[in-house]
Amino acid sequence: MPARLDHTIVHSRDRFAAARFLTEILGAPEPKPFGPFASVPLENGVTLDYLDDDSDRIVPQHLAFLVTDAEFDEIFARIQERAVPYWADPRFSRSQQINHEHQGRGFYFRDPDNHALEVLTHTYVTD
Repeated sequence: MPARLDHTIVHSRDRFAAARFLTEILGAPEPKPFGPFASVPLENGVTLDYLDDDSDRIVPQHLAFLVTDAEFDEIFARIQERAVPYWADPRFSRSQQINHEHQGRGFYFRDPDNHALEVLTHTYVTD
């Protein structure tokens, strides 16, 4: 049986600010303190544990969130209300557009620590 991802650490300048940015955009509950982390539980049991990092440079990560069509509409509305820049592609070249690839819709945006966040309605078709 393949392993399941349980949690991952996301480095940030301010763990609660970064975690709240994500939860506000996704419409998720407030992050909870857990040791040195601001913890964001996701629907499938995976937890994003935001950790303060005062190094010179935070290495950007890519986090993708699979959502329903209704959730996509709600998330996209919050992105637009907050005037958060977004792109249709992972190279961040098609600005202020969403994509209609992989039998669904998707877009990318950056969080305050420059992590690349993706919202999509259909998982990638790999065959």
